[in-house]
Amino acid sequence: MIRDLRYILVTILCAASLTLSAQSVAPKVVATLEPDSIMIGDRFTLTIDVEKDLVQSIFFPAFQTENQNTEQAATSLECLADHPIDTLKRDGRKLHLRKRYTLAAFDEGIYNLGRPSVLYADKNIVDTLYGVKDSLKVVVRTFKIDTTSVLCDLKPQKSMPFRFGEISGYLSIALILLALLGVAVWLLARHLAKRGKRLSDLFKPEPPLPAHIVAIAALEELQNQKLWQNNKHKEYYSALSDILRTYIDGRFGVGAMEMTTDEIIDAVSELDLPQKNAMDLVSVLRDADLVKFAKAMPEASENESAYSKVYYFVEETKPIEESQTTNAEEGE
Repeated sequence: MIRDLRYILVTILCAASLTLSAQSVAPKVVATLEPDSIMIGDRFTLTIDVEKDLVQSIFFPAFQTENQNTEQAATSLECLADHPIDTLKRDGRKLHLRKRYTLAAFDEGIYNLGRPSVLYADKNIVDTLYGVKDSLKVVVRTFKIDTTSVLCDLKPQKSMPFRFGEISGYLSIALILLALLGVAVWLLARHLAKRGKRLSDLFKPEPPLPAHIVAIAALEELQNQKLWQNNKHKEYYSALSDILRTYIDGRFGVGAMEMTTDEIIDAVSELDLPQKNAMDLVSVLRDADLVKFAKAMPEASENESAYSKVYYFVEETKPIEESQTTNAEEGE
C-alpha cells in the first residue's frame, strides 16, 4: 500500500515538473532613458532591451509620447531616428534584443514618455510587457536670460583711420599693369614707324573706296544675279540705273540719286565728258525709264548693251591714277 502511494506521488511530481518545463518563461523587458535631462534642441535616446526565447515573438512599439499637454508633445518632442532592432547576444535558445529611438525636445518642460512596452506572443499567449514600473520622464531646460540687467543703446558707428597698407597691394598691381601697357604701346608705335605710319592712324576710319571700284563691284554682282535672263527686266534696269546714279554722285559730286533723268542730263551736260560717254549715259537712263514706267521688254542684246555702256562709262570716266600720269609724262 505504501509502495503504491509512493509510486503515485512520484508520478504526480514528474507530471508537474514536465508541465512546468513545458511552460515557457515570459520575456524580460528593460527600458532606459539616457540622458534624462537635456537642453532645448539636444538629443536623447530611449532604449528597450528584451531577453526572450528563440520561439517567442516580440513586437516593439512605434514611439508615442504621453505628455499631459498633448499639443506641446506633438510640436516640441520629435522622434529623429527609429533604429533597427539589434541582436546583442545569443546563448542557446536565449536571445538578447535591443531597440533604440533617438528623440529631441524643442520646448522647455518635463515630458512624460509613459511606460515603454512590447507586445509578447507565444503559442496561445498574447500579452503586453512593460519595461519599467513607473513612467519615464525627461527634463528639458532652456537658457536663462537676465532681465534685470540694463539694456544699453547701440554704439555709434566708428570711423577707422585710413591706412595705406589697405590699398598698397592694389596700387602695386595697377602700376605693373600700366608699365606693361606702356611697353606694349611703345613697341606698337615703333613697329608702325618702320612702316611709315603713326599710332594715331589706328584710330582713323578707313577711307571710303573710290566710286569706280564700288561701281565695278556692283556691276559684277548684278551680272551674277542673272535678272533679265529670268524675265526680271524691271529689277535689272532699276539696279543698273542705281549703280550709274551712285557712281555719278561719288565721282562728280552730282546728287543723282534724288534727281530725275532730265535733271541728271542737264547736270552732266555741264561736265567735260567725252561725247560718247554722255550719249551712253542718256541712252541707259532713258531705257531704264521705259522699262520701269512703260513696262518695256528689251531684247537680250539691248540688255547686254546697256550693261556694257555703264561699265565703259565708269572705266572711261574714272580718275586717272597718279602712277599712270607720271609714266605718261616720263614717256613724253
